[in-house]
Amino acid sequence: MPASLVIIFVLAYAAIALEHPIKINKSASALMGAGLLWTVYAVMNGNHDLAVEQLNESLAATAQIVFFLIGAMTIVEVVDAHNGFEVITSRISTTKLTSLLWLVGFVTFFLSSVLDNLTTTIVMISMMRKLLDRKDDRLFFAGIIVVAANAGGAWSPIGDVTTTMLWIGGQISTLAIMKGVLVPSLINLIVPLLIISYVLRGKEVVAPEKVANGNGYETTLFERNLMFFLGIGILVMVPVFKTLTHLPPFMGILFGLGILWLAGDLAHRNKDDDEKEHLTLAHALMRIDMGSIVFFIGILLSVAVLEHTHILSALAAWLDRAVGRQDIIVTIIGLASAVVDNVPLVAASMGMYGMAANPPDSFLWEFMAYCAGTGGSILIIGSAAGVAAMGLERINFIWYVKRISGLALVGYFFGVLAYIIQYRLLHG
Repeated sequence: MPASLVIIFVLAYAAIALEHPIKINKSASALMGAGLLWTVYAVMNGNHDLAVEQLNESLAATAQIVFFLIGAMTIVEVVDAHNGFEVITSRISTTKLTSLLWLVGFVTFFLSSVLDNLTTTIVMISMMRKLLDRKDDRLFFAGIIVVAANAGGAWSPIGDVTTTMLWIGGQISTLAIMKGVLVPSLINLIVPLLIISYVLRGKEVVAPEKVANGNGYETTLFERNLMFFLGIGILVMVPVFKTLTHLPPFMGILFGLGILWLAGDLAHRNKDDDEKEHLTLAHALMRIDMGSIVFFIGILLSVAVLEHTHILSALAAWLDRAVGRQDIIVTIIGLASAVVDNVPLVAASMGMYGMAANPPDSFLWEFMAYCAGTGGSILIIGSAAGVAAMGLERINFIWYVKRISGLALVGYFFGVLAYIIQYRLLHG
């Protein structure tokens, strides 16, 4: 049975990685993989009651992540529908490309830690279209936005789906991950910024002649500020909610979603239905990327089978014998995330290594959050942020390899060294 399960998982994984060449959506591959894996396991296991019990257990863990993502993505969509992100974009004014580059890099970095790297990338690249006219300039900025968004998401429990998975799973805590991974993530961003600044030195910002509204709808200043600050405030308060109540994060995000829904209904209660339709939470729920949500469900349930059959623990034991060093193993996992989606990589790692040998906030989990979160920047297909940028600015894969991949790789290894040195200094 283990051999057949591994073959099914590898085939599903290959289909996910080759989504664009084979033209089959990765969500379909993930769901097919999950369905086949659980079917084979249930039929060949012999103990049907045990299989159902384990499936229910895995479903509960997966649902927590899915509910959290649905809530967070909906909040961001509501803020965007109200043009709330203009609170940031309207305050950016500089004539030097290098100054704008650093500003955009750091805004993306910290915004990604509060929202998520995918949403932040979409928002920032959309903003660049309003600020930059030259295609070459926008491509460079798109590249640094991908690096900054992934780096910013790695050190925050709500900034990247893989860090969120580790946080919800209990492998990391809010303050520890922020203290442990912030400096390496900053270095991961600053090194590419320094190099690109040298390339773009002396160039002036060439702005487009006309600046269009983000989504075509007009909102008042009060509505923009209300939804922006309330939405961001809710996202920031989720870790606080978890700390105070000890309830799972998804409960905090759903509670906050209810507050935002109430505030929106009260703010628009005097408008006609047609006028406020695009501003409602119901409309935002239709706009979230359900394909990604379904993909997470499929891949997490697929990995759960390998965990229940002890295949992952056997793989971890083999890696320990073959490589022997956790820092090298996790660094390799981070590099692999440039080619393969980091969600299944982290999900597999969570099943490979037990909490008894690797307690919460230990070296393995914090280093995993950094490597898996930032390694995807090395190739444009390695992260959701990169794929989004590729679609929005029509970035050529080879162009990214030539201009950005080397910078992201250098930043990645500088961050790796920074984390290892920092950990040894703080932990003797």
